[in-house]
Amino acid sequence: MRRDSLPEAPSRLRYPSRVHIFPRRRQTALVVALLTLFLAACNSTSGASSSPSATTTQFLPTASATTSTTASSSASSSTTARPSITPATSLDGITVTGAMGAKPDVKIPTPWGIDKSQAKTLIQGDGPAVTSSSIIEINYYGADGYTGNVFDESFTDGKTISYAVSGFITGFQTGVVGQKVGSRVLIGITGADGYDSQGGNANIGILVGDSLVFVVDIVSASLPGPSGSTVAPAAGLPTVSDNIKAPVITIPTTATPPSSLIVQPLIKGTGKAVTATSTIRVDYAEYAWSTGKLVKQTYGYSPLDGALSTTIPGWQTGLVGQTIGSRVLLVVPPAQAYPSGNPRIDVKNGETMVYVVDILFAYEAG
Repeated sequence: MRRDSLPEAPSRLRYPSRVHIFPRRRQTALVVALLTLFLAACNSTSGASSSPSATTTQFLPTASATTSTTASSSASSSTTARPSITPATSLDGITVTGAMGAKPDVKIPTPWGIDKSQAKTLIQGDGPAVTSSSIIEINYYGADGYTGNVFDESFTDGKTISYAVSGFITGFQTGVVGQKVGSRVLIGITGADGYDSQGGNANIGILVGDSLVFVVDIVSASLPGPSGSTVAPAAGLPTVSDNIKAPVITIPTTATPPSSLIVQPLIKGTGKAVTATSTIRVDYAEYAWSTGKLVKQTYGYSPLDGALSTTIPGWQTGLVGQTIGSRVLLVVPPAQAYPSGNPRIDVKNGETMVYVVDILFAYEAG
């Protein structure tokens, strides 16, 4: 039994490529500089799950860097020391006004710095709490604490971004982990937890030692499991046990496999619907109809992320329109699964495949 990939068509579904973090029209020198900061804490060979969709250049900090020519040419100027200041011990000196979802009015008593990275909840949400393994959808406003200059924000264009919490620098993770969906959070990040390890970022006016100030609206977050209303399945289908964390599929031993795709929601989630262009986070189990045996699964391991468009046709058809939080049973005929079989996972030619899929998150990649 394997769990190393989603059903591939034809190649393995992995995290979106790093070069797809931003729409091509936005890959300016500033974007290149951001890519040195935005992508580091990756768990797979092809990058972390991420894909902002805003139309402004985004400079949310992330955990590691490579150095572009542009960034390298300005590195020496970015290390210039500013006059020293006494760092604040709290965020109380910063004022933020404005409604959730609207661009905040932020006043920073410049020059300002913080002694340790910390967060302050400005508006308390009532949704699920963000964890270190979550993908979050956010709006954000970022400023240099020393100068007060805004270096990026997503509110003006009305475009949220979605990104794995584990990909952010430690200071940003500190600010969002434990916060609830629906919250607005003020985050202060030390230079050491921000851009210092990359020599600052002179392209956007941030020098070594500068603290960062973020206001973040947490719009949504990936779910730990399916959540919603139970749906009674049609008669004669494979059955799925009620175990949320480790469902088991039982295939009828006397039934003939269907010749067309079967899509049967078992739990109907209340989140947004999956589209043909979505990137998804799922837990799933895959069974072969003829043997009734488990082929591979993610239950007991960790969910997988990737573009729906890279999966087998049965998934591309069957999951479109299904909502976040849903658990879906798919019975996929050979032509929409592995038409010639898949020896790598011991699936024979002409095999009907059966899946239980939990849709934990979906978003549109840039």
